[in-house]
Amino acid sequence: MVLEALEREGVELIFGYPGGANLPIYQHLPDHPKLRHILVRHEQGAAHMADGYARACGKPGVVFATSGPGALNLVTGLATAYMDSVPMIAITGQVASTQVGRDAFQETDVIGATSSVTKHSYLVTNINQLPRVIHEAFHIATTGRPGPVLIDICKDVQQADAPNVPPERLEIPGYKLNGHVNLDHAKAAAIALAEAERPVVLAGHGVLLSHAEVELREFAEKAAAPVGTTLLGIGAFPVNHPLSLHMTGFMGTGWNLKAVQNADVLMMVGMRVDDRVTAKLAGFAPNVKTFIHIDIDGSEMGKNVRPQIELVADAKQALKAMIPHLPQPEKSRGTWLAQIDAWREEHPLKYTHSNGHLQPQDVLIDMYKRCRNEAIVVADVGQNQIWAALWWNYDRPGLFLNSGGSGTMGFALPAAIGAKFARPELDVWCVAGEGGFVMTAQELSVAVEHQLDVKIVLLNNFSLGMVRQFQDDFYGGVRSQVDLTHMPDFVKLAEAYGLPALRVDKFADIGPAMDAAERTKGPFLIDFRIDPEANVYPIVPLGKTLNDFWEAPDQ
Repeated sequence: MVLEALEREGVELIFGYPGGANLPIYQHLPDHPKLRHILVRHEQGAAHMADGYARACGKPGVVFATSGPGALNLVTGLATAYMDSVPMIAITGQVASTQVGRDAFQETDVIGATSSVTKHSYLVTNINQLPRVIHEAFHIATTGRPGPVLIDICKDVQQADAPNVPPERLEIPGYKLNGHVNLDHAKAAAIALAEAERPVVLAGHGVLLSHAEVELREFAEKAAAPVGTTLLGIGAFPVNHPLSLHMTGFMGTGWNLKAVQNADVLMMVGMRVDDRVTAKLAGFAPNVKTFIHIDIDGSEMGKNVRPQIELVADAKQALKAMIPHLPQPEKSRGTWLAQIDAWREEHPLKYTHSNGHLQPQDVLIDMYKRCRNEAIVVADVGQNQIWAALWWNYDRPGLFLNSGGSGTMGFALPAAIGAKFARPELDVWCVAGEGGFVMTAQELSVAVEHQLDVKIVLLNNFSLGMVRQFQDDFYGGVRSQVDLTHMPDFVKLAEAYGLPALRVDKFADIGPAMDAAERTKGPFLIDFRIDPEANVYPIVPLGKTLNDFWEAPDQ
């Protein structure tokens, strides 16, 4: 029942790990050759692979795990997907229904443990709930604001017999979708933006999820409104476009922050407006007279910033509804756009090119040249993530994947593997720091087993770099428990797993190492020994406003 329901939903890949409580499902898996199963090395890796798969191709990722510790190992991956609105189906085994609540072997309250990090969850104690629950789960995971759904199936249910009757239609009480756009609000928002002297549009992950990149660009060009993106929204608007403000937030570009803080109308589309975007909330966009918020999730309205105009709708549909109502701007944008250009020159992205150490930006600039505007880049969390985001230079959407809301270390490698399974025709680059990389490094086995062309760019600064920078800048310079000098020899580690690797610590060796990676079929790792004192800039000091951002020193 379970496997046939997955086939009906068009599932092709399952990332999973078998155990005692889900063996009945695995017993029948060989009878379903259309379902390709990827045996992971840790359940967290399975969840991140399913997550990366879903982000790369848009279809829900599917993950299997057994009861108890197997299911609990999914929690971090579920939280990562939940925070970033990624569709995922997690199917876990549970002890027999007669043993639930009796502390049976490997029993845990999986529903209770995951309720805060899933969009919905089911405990299946009766076979008559199947396969309806499977199809409901896919509908919930993929509609409205996407997210992970967990299905916990008791072992005796997996072993029971009953007629396999797929539901003719889905009826989910209480699950209502907003299928329309308030045209009055859309018109009001369009007019407010057109009448603004200093408009700014900020685009988030919702623009990518709704495939609204074309509409966003048309809207921005017609309104002559500059556009910035959140960390998760990178790719929603071409960074080389004259109206691009690049990334916003407390580690965003200087000209973006200046524009946001001086705007008089700010439209936020497909984003949560979280603390990483606003920094000190009381000082966020103080000159804005009209906030416009577009999001498919009504609960986001006013959660952090109270908008004057709300559009609870899919980003694509909302922008489509607004464009016809967008008159020619009544006021010239020349002065405002010229001011932004001046800020762009005054506050450029910059870094130390040579101080005797290899700089991370030199590595990433070379990598992006090779991406040819069509490769997927999966970043981990920390300094490597922000460096990769700030030096991103693509014009095509949906190719930069990272853990934004949850900030999960160890995300990049398994997510890159999942992305490669989803889009085998594209090059996939994994950017990680050594701290996050070792958390899920066991998944190298999966990359080698399936000979996946995933190129791993390890930015190794021998420390928990972002934590070290925060300690230096905001905690009195006390470096406490950030030293990672006692780490594996990553070249030898890679070779132990069966993939080639190189170590680079000089600028002149970047190109040849990248050449070797591109020539090699299958996974390849490059251990770049970067400047241990390299920092992320711009950055807003903790507790300060976006006006107070620090820039890279001139030397």
